[in-house]
Amino acid sequence: MTPRRMFIVGIGVCAVAGLPAVARAESNPFVGRWHWDRAASKLPPGEPVPDNMVTAFTRVDPLHVRWHVTVTDAQGQTSVERFDTPANGEFYPISSDTTASFRVNGSTLQATFKGAAGQTDSLACTVSADRQKMTCNGTITGSGGKSSNYVDVYDRR
Repeated sequence: MTPRRMFIVGIGVCAVAGLPAVARAESNPFVGRWHWDRAASKLPPGEPVPDNMVTAFTRVDPLHVRWHVTVTDAQGQTSVERFDTPANGEFYPISSDTTASFRVNGSTLQATFKGAAGQTDSLACTVSADRQKMTCNGTITGSGGKSSNYVDVYDRR
């Protein structure tokens, strides 16, 4: 799985119940459920277009990032991945062939994924002032050094 695919599969759907979760959602612009906006997003060349993607963060702070994602591909197959990692800027394994580093810097969530073949995916996500849109600007660099930029846009739902 490519580092970008790990991120797409790594920011998913999570049902968060109870008053403490509601309080966190009100104080943290990232926490909550996000739906990928296909029309507003710009994928890198050759990237398969998911039919649907829903992401939910349950924790995003300078110490930790916790989320999961549900992706439905063009054939209707659904996959769910869950992630729970420190947000200290150090790299941690998130699969057998991918490591990831997360950092929360003010109102920006920064992530870098590294694949076993040397490819990287670096992105920065911000939430709009009204907290209804999250935009992630990223760059994928292949093992040969060729880079492609992309933009993933999510709407709160």
